[in-house]
Amino acid sequence: MSLSSTNSPFNDEQAQLINQALSTLSNDQKLWLSGYLTANMQGGAARTVPASGAVQVPEAAGAQAAQPQVVEPRKITVLFGSESGNAQWVAELLESKLKEKDFDVTLSEMDQYKTKDLKKVEDLLIVTSTHGEGDPPDNAVTFYDFLYGRKAPNLEGARFSVLALGDQSYEFFCQTGKDFDARLEELGADRILPRVDCDIDFEELANEWIDNIINELGDQEVKQVVQDAQNEPIQNDVAAPVYSRTNPFEAEVLENEKITGRGSNKEVRHLELSLEGYGDEYAPGDSINILPENDPELVNELIDMLDWDSEQEIEVDTQGTKMTLSDALTSYFEITKLTKPLLESAAQIFDNEELMDRLSDNAWVKEYVYGRDLLDLLDDFPTESLQPDQLHQVLRKIPARSYSISSSNQANPDEVHITVCAVRYEAHDRDRSGVCSVQLAERVEPGDKLKVYLKKNPNFKFPFDETTPVIMIGPGTGIAPFRAVLQEREELDLTGKTWLFFGNQHFTTDFLYQTEIKDWLDNGVLEKADVAFSRDQEEKRYVQHLIDENSEEFYDWLRNGAAVYVCGDEKNMAKDVHQAIVHVLEKEGGLTEEESENYLAELKKEKRYQRDVY
Repeated sequence: MSLSSTNSPFNDEQAQLINQALSTLSNDQKLWLSGYLTANMQGGAARTVPASGAVQVPEAAGAQAAQPQVVEPRKITVLFGSESGNAQWVAELLESKLKEKDFDVTLSEMDQYKTKDLKKVEDLLIVTSTHGEGDPPDNAVTFYDFLYGRKAPNLEGARFSVLALGDQSYEFFCQTGKDFDARLEELGADRILPRVDCDIDFEELANEWIDNIINELGDQEVKQVVQDAQNEPIQNDVAAPVYSRTNPFEAEVLENEKITGRGSNKEVRHLELSLEGYGDEYAPGDSINILPENDPELVNELIDMLDWDSEQEIEVDTQGTKMTLSDALTSYFEITKLTKPLLESAAQIFDNEELMDRLSDNAWVKEYVYGRDLLDLLDDFPTESLQPDQLHQVLRKIPARSYSISSSNQANPDEVHITVCAVRYEAHDRDRSGVCSVQLAERVEPGDKLKVYLKKNPNFKFPFDETTPVIMIGPGTGIAPFRAVLQEREELDLTGKTWLFFGNQHFTTDFLYQTEIKDWLDNGVLEKADVAFSRDQEEKRYVQHLIDENSEEFYDWLRNGAAVYVCGDEKNMAKDVHQAIVHVLEKEGGLTEEESENYLAELKKEKRYQRDVY
C-alpha cells in the first residue's frame, strides 16, 4: 500500500518522498520507525532519525519517556585451520569485510582459541582446509579433538557456517569441513548458511560465501551498530594480492640448470625467475605458484582421438569465455588427473551405462582414478557424445603448482629461486610425467616467461635472531626453504644456532647445494650439518636415522628452545621424522609415547614445530 495526497494529510511532494523511503525499508526497519515516531511525539521536541550511529530504540506508545538504548550486536567468532595459508587468507579477508560493515568480530587460529570460550559463542564461522587423507591441518587438530571430545559444550542458541577448502582428487574431499559442520549441528547450533565445499580453484566460491554470510547476518533481527563516530571501521592490512591465479605475473626465466650429477636417478633443476616490477616481497618459507601448461603431445593425442579441430573456438566456462580448443586443453583445463566428480559428469555426458554402473563401487573408483588421465578415460569408455563446448562440464581448471622458494628476497632483490625435481614414471602401460616439473625441465629456457604469483605461508615462518636455535630437516628438494633461510641469515650477518639435516640417494650426484652448505659451515651461518645418502651403503640411511644417532644433542637443542622445521614428502619422510623425534623425547627425556606426542603438540602451538609437507 502507498500513500496518496487524497487519503492522507500529506501533500503530493511529501507523499512521494515517504513512498520512496518506505519502498527501501525492511519489515524490521518499518517496525523500528513506527516506534520511533510514537516516542518522538510523546517526547515533545522534534528529533532527527539517527543514521548509522548507535540505534536508539524508542519505547512504545503510553510509556513515560523514550529512553535511548543501544542494541547489542551478536558477537562473531571466525576460526581457521590452515596448512598452506589458503584458509587463513580467506578467514582474514572475511574478518576484514565484516569489520568494514561494523560487525563485532574476533579472528583466531584454531589452536590459539581458548576452548572454554566456545560455550559463550554466538555466531561461529569456520574456514578450514583438509590435510592428507581427510585429516585436520596441524593447527586445527587440538580444536577438532576438543569438539569431538566429551568436554564439548551444548551450543543451542549459537549459529554457524563452514567454508571447507579441499581438492577433489583426494578421496576425502573437504572432510575436515564436513566433520566440523556435522559436529556443530550435533552440539545444537543452527546453520546460518549451508556448508560450502571448495575445490583447489577456491577464490570465487569463497568470495561468494563471504558476501552471502554478510547479507545473511545483515538480515537478522539484531542489527549491527557503530558505537560512536570515533569507532571507525578497522582496515585489515591483509588483502587480495595484486597478482593471483586470475591475474598472474609474467616472470622471465633467468636461469634453468640441472643440479644433480651425471648418473643420478633424479633430475633436479634450479630455476631463477625475475620478479622485477612485481611490487611485493616474499619471506623464507613462502612459496611461488606457477600456472603450468599440459604436454603438447598429450593435447594432440586427445584432439586426434576425438577427431576435433584444434583451432575451433569453444566456451571454457559458464560465463562464455572463449579460446581455441588447443589453447583450452593446453593451459586452461586439467587433463592429467581424474576425480570422482569428473567420472560422474562424464558418465552423464558420455551416456555410458557401464561407467554409470561402475560409479556405485567406491573401491573401483578409488583404484581407477589413481594414475590415470583423460586419455585413459576416453580410451576405456569411448564416446561420440562429448562435444568440445561440453568440456567445461567435465573438466576443472588446471591447478597452479606450488614450489617452496629457495632464495632470500633480501639477498636476491627482484628474483625468486625454486628447486624442482622432474617427475617421470610409468603407469597403466604408459609413460607419465609431472605437468609442471617436466615442463620446466624440458620446455622452458632462459628468456621464456612463466605465469606466476607469490603465495604467503604464515604457517612456516622462521625466527631471525641469534638467540633461537633452529633445526632444519629437509631431504631432497625439501632443502629449498632452508637454503632461503640460510641466505637470509647470511645477509643479516647472523651466525650460529642452526642445524641442518639433509638426505638424498648418492653423495656424488645428489648433494644439492653442496658448495653453498660448505661455505655456510665455514663462515658460521650454519653451525652444524648432518647428511645421509641412502644408496651409498648396503643398509639405507635416512634423515630420521641421523636424528636418532644424535638424540642427546637433539634433545639438548629442544630443551634450549630450538624450533624444528620439516620440509618434504609427507607420506613417508615426515611421518618417520616425527616418530624419530618422539623416540628422542622417550629416550632422552624419559617421556611416554603419549607425553611425547603432547609435548610436540605444545611445540606446534608455540610455533616451534612447523612443517611444510606435500
